[in-house]
Amino acid sequence: MGFKFQNFDFLHLDASFSEDELLVRRTARDFVDDNIIPIIEECFREGRFPRELVPMMGEMGFFGANLEGYGCAGMSNVEYGLVTQELERGDSGLRSFVSVESALVMYPIYTFGSNEQKNTWLPALASGEKLGCFGLTEPGFGSNPGGMTTTARKSGDEYILNGEKMWITTGTIADIAVIWARVEDEDHKVRGFLVETDRPGFSAFDVHGKWSLRASVTSGLSLQDVHVPAANLMPGAGGLKSPLMCLNQARYGISWGAIGAAMDCYNTALQYAKTRKQFRNQPIASHQLIQEKLVWMATEISKAQLLSLQVGRLKDAGKEGHQHISMAKRNNVWMALECARLARDILGANGITEDYPIMRHMMNLESVKTYEGTHDIHTLVLGQHLTGIAAY
Repeated sequence: MGFKFQNFDFLHLDASFSEDELLVRRTARDFVDDNIIPIIEECFREGRFPRELVPMMGEMGFFGANLEGYGCAGMSNVEYGLVTQELERGDSGLRSFVSVESALVMYPIYTFGSNEQKNTWLPALASGEKLGCFGLTEPGFGSNPGGMTTTARKSGDEYILNGEKMWITTGTIADIAVIWARVEDEDHKVRGFLVETDRPGFSAFDVHGKWSLRASVTSGLSLQDVHVPAANLMPGAGGLKSPLMCLNQARYGISWGAIGAAMDCYNTALQYAKTRKQFRNQPIASHQLIQEKLVWMATEISKAQLLSLQVGRLKDAGKEGHQHISMAKRNNVWMALECARLARDILGANGITEDYPIMRHMMNLESVKTYEGTHDIHTLVLGQHLTGIAAY
């Protein structure tokens, strides 16, 4: 059921996009409409990741889209943001998958990897021939990644890794894992390793029973005396700053993605309100309370568009700070979740059914609000920037 998506551009921002940016958005939008929308409710219901779309997304240049060379599309950061916006309009799980492949697997290899690592992995990841995952979060450490207990011990020309990782997107279907561990011989400094998932001692399991991101693979990882060559250490990665740089890349994409989910909720609520009749056979869009909700959504989506677009322009100019990305991620995900809840109100009982995308977006956004830094953690990041005092 549902309604066909109609472009939302209250502030005429399309006029500020270049032809290339509009083309990228249109191409991604068509891909979502043709390939994700028709199957996503079934995938969500069944808890199935639509892996059959991976080669197509590789051909579209979605993986590592804002990286240069190695088969990557070389998009601007604004163009990449528009791709993630459209993907999350389809489903947060699909956008999360692309975010992980791009920002958390390809970006660290591109930024911290050796030439051999880049040449081996980036082209295969860009095409979707190979998949990766990012192992930072542990069962006991989420918001405090500095507490990680995963270790790496040097032994001759190898490292031996031991530890557990949790809430890892794509863990059970990945060919390569970017694992962050404390190196015992380097005063427990955090370093990044590329770990092929078929190595002895490496295992992964899927997290079941999720009410959120059901069209995405979520996993736990276990490393028990996993031997990797010293050449698998990413030479440019050192300290906790390195994985946090990766997370910043992902948070940027999330800020755009949340706009896509919000636009889909708004579009559904607006069209439903125009067609649903109640009280004197009038559309419910004629009632003040309904109009107030629609106005709130339209206003907040417009503000979020401005925020992500400005951060994207700063990023393309090399002038963005982590505080800018934190503000965009924090605001836009909160905004999208509120839009989902208001849209559910407008649809009434119909809002909880899979005939409409509202409840799926709402449940997905509950995870998006938590991962890559919770709403409260980003509040503290911004508070530290404003005051110069860390409150955590």
